[in-house]
Amino acid sequence: MTPPTHDARPPYQQAAEAIRSEIKAGKIKPGEQLPSHRELQERFGIANMTARSALRVLRDEGLIYTVQGRGSYVADVIGPGGEVIEARRATGATAAPEAETGPASAEAAGNLTATLVEVRDQLRTLNAEVQTLKREVAELKAQQGS
Repeated sequence: MTPPTHDARPPYQQAAEAIRSEIKAGKIKPGEQLPSHRELQERFGIANMTARSALRVLRDEGLIYTVQGRGSYVADVIGPGGEVIEARRATGATAAPEAETGPASAEAAGNLTATLVEVRDQLRTLNAEVQTLKREVAELKAQQGS
């Protein structure tokens, strides 16, 4: 699917919008890997750096995350209506103002939030590894079948 040619926006914004729409529509689900840069280049008829820029926009919005050497994946903090939920809201961790709860409670909430973010990042890395293993298993099965 190529972005409309009458769209005056830069190509990277058009590509980002098309991917964003697919994510919000549920065509690409949280945890799923996005197409590679090369696949995006072919799909949208754009250059490699343009594809990277489109993914950067989505990453900056929190819709996707990238695991070095593995690819880009849909973030797991997408609400049922397709809206991005902040990590603190998604996990239920909220930091109350120090005046209401005291410095110790605010520090504990901050530590909890940091721990949850760290766990989320580890889960994302593991998800990327699982996706890679699934592809390798599928390739091995295909080789055995031929």
